[in-house]
Amino acid sequence: MKLMKIAFLFICVSSFAQTKVGTIDVDFILSKMPELATVQKQVEDYTKGLDAELQVQSAAFTQAMEAYKRDEPSLTILQRKTKQDSILVMEQDINKFRQNGVTLIGLKREEYMQPLYDKLGTALEKVAEAEGYTQILLRNNDVVYLDNNYDVTVAVLKELGIEIKQEE
Repeated sequence: MKLMKIAFLFICVSSFAQTKVGTIDVDFILSKMPELATVQKQVEDYTKGLDAELQVQSAAFTQAMEAYKRDEPSLTILQRKTKQDSILVMEQDINKFRQNGVTLIGLKREEYMQPLYDKLGTALEKVAEAEGYTQILLRNNDVVYLDNNYDVTVAVLKELGIEIKQEE
């Protein structure tokens, strides 16, 4: 029984010894990718489109309010109620559009960033396989200690064909 425990411990230690863990700074790599400027421009254009649509809705709301104020004295009670309900719906739509705008922009940013993530992921897989890494962790504030010798960020940048200055 003791021999089995020792053998099991030896197997666990030897398999743990074969584990090679590295880190990567994804944000740094993304900031160095030339395609990022295109993505940022696409997101900016999308945001401008949403802003333009919001301006159109706001202008229509303002016109409806002005028309209501102008025509209010000559409207019947039923007509007032109908116009008020219509204006209220327009206002609610504008508020929903504003709230959803942030979410829509985030989703669109993710959609535009996906090819960059895919490209980075492919390069990371090549580097990890070539250098024998079994695990790669994100380099962020959650890592308590890390030896820069096991950081694959520069290797992935090289795999992507991106040159960096030594001080970076």
